Amino acid sequence: MQKISSSAFADTKPHYELLDGLRGVAALLVIWYHVFEGFATSPVDQRFNHGYLAVDFFFILSGFVIGYAYDDRWKTNMGIKEFLKRRLIRLHPMVIMGAVLGAVTFYIQGCEQWDGTQVAFSALLLAMFMNFFMIPAWPGGVSEVRGNGELFPLNGPSWSLFFEYIGNILYALLLRRFSTKALAFLVGLAGLGLASFAVFNFSGYGHLGVGWTLAEYNFPGGFLRLLFSFSAGLLMSRIFKPLPIRGAFGICSLVLLVLLALPHIGGKETLWMNGIYDAVCVVCVFPLLVWLGASGKTTDKVTTGICKFFGDISYPVYIIHYPFMYLFYAWLWREGLTFSKTWPIALILFFGNIILAYLCLKLYDEPLRKWLSKRFL
Repeated sequence: MQKISSSAFADTKPHYELLDGLRGVAALLVIWYHVFEGFATSPVDQRFNHGYLAVDFFFILSGFVIGYAYDDRWKTNMGIKEFLKRRLIRLHPMVIMGAVLGAVTFYIQGCEQWDGTQVAFSALLLAMFMNFFMIPAWPGGVSEVRGNGELFPLNGPSWSLFFEYIGNILYALLLRRFSTKALAFLVGLAGLGLASFAVFNFSGYGHLGVGWTLAEYNFPGGFLRLLFSFSAGLLMSRIFKPLPIRGAFGICSLVLLVLLALPHIGGKETLWMNGIYDAVCVVCVFPLLVWLGASGKTTDKVTTGICKFFGDISYPVYIIHYPFMYLFYAWLWREGLTFSKTWPIALILFFGNIILAYLCLKLYDEPLRKWLSKRFL
């Protein structure tokens, strides 16, 4: 455990800096997953395929760190109201920034749905304010401005923050009160449900990339993802004992890269194979990676600096990058371009989002959180 990072969930405790670094690695891999999404005609055809599983990794990390940071505070000086205020102050400023950027890029794009249907400016404003307050858009409703069913059509990744909030509320009201045995039972039950959801293809996609829409089984699937992963992280925070390991950051980063970049497993007639892969990653491998990451320590200035920087930008880069993906997709699909013709723009998109995330962190997020903490805590 090392010094405090800007991405820390806790306010006073030292925390696991390697886990911050791994969160950053996963967030950067999500950008490349979304870049290659623009060149795929289906999930089976996408080369950089399993980036959607980063969300499950984030949920496990969140449960682990929140359990570590807050479990021992409930018996002393913290109540539900204070906990929820702390979580809002930590997360919500960047939710608002992501919604604003989404509204601006949608306006630049011409206020058009994917099929070319013109959207009224009033609907754009409604969508933005609903995103501000984390109110999901109903598929086909006025605020569902892109026309593809997203919970938050101006900034797609906000759906995972919506579930993150649900996880925090469940923790404050219920999960923190569970005994370790009861929590272990819940984790096992939720893991079985999630594995069944993946293997029997309830999503209809042949993968676990669900939760981003209210349509069909998508929303229940997203809740299963949260319930298992967040609860598993919380359980691990209670029973954690470090393992002797060297080079944990490099090992875990490489494993994450391989797992998230791997192409779709099986074909269109064998979607259950990819379901098994997703289930194994989420239920077995990701908890192990978090355990190993928490066991390791940074032992040199370079690794410490990398982990701190990656941890600092992890949340900002995740929540602000997708509005620019919408513009990228619109350009790709209008011109019918391939990756070989657009890779320089993809690189600019990648590094540009990192720079913008860092600027948002230093000029907006950190100062605002500092002021809100003084004002309300």
